[in-house]
Amino acid sequence: MAINGAEFLQATGLTGPFMFILFILLIAFLNIFLGSGSAKWAIFAPIFIPMLAELGYSPGFVQLMYRIGDSITNSISPLYVYFPLLIGWIHQYDKRLKIGTIISLLVPYAVILFILWTILLFVWYILNIPIGVGEFIHLATAA
Repeated sequence: MAINGAEFLQATGLTGPFMFILFILLIAFLNIFLGSGSAKWAIFAPIFIPMLAELGYSPGFVQLMYRIGDSITNSISPLYVYFPLLIGWIHQYDKRLKIGTIISLLVPYAVILFILWTILLFVWYILNIPIGVGEFIHLATAA
């Protein structure tokens, strides 16, 4: 699946920034329906790490994009672990607010997080700044 996916991405030319955005949006969308971040990573890592490694991206960079997508929709996911706590806090101030209203109030924050995280990702990508200690965006090629 990973090799076929990498071949598809190369054939369509989706190997750069537009692919990053699509990957982040895919993870953000699935985060609404799958509560556990570690379970999602356990499902996606065996597919996306080798797929994007075929395109020259490091596993750390794949996880970075995953974490961006995972974080932006946490506040609007009813399956998020802290969502009941959020509802409890909000009901201390206004008991009339329901889940739909709370989610609709948080959607603009999710959009802003998506925009800002993506801009920051592109700054790191364009400047080729290391994303961690000894971890770079692109896989090191043998000399």
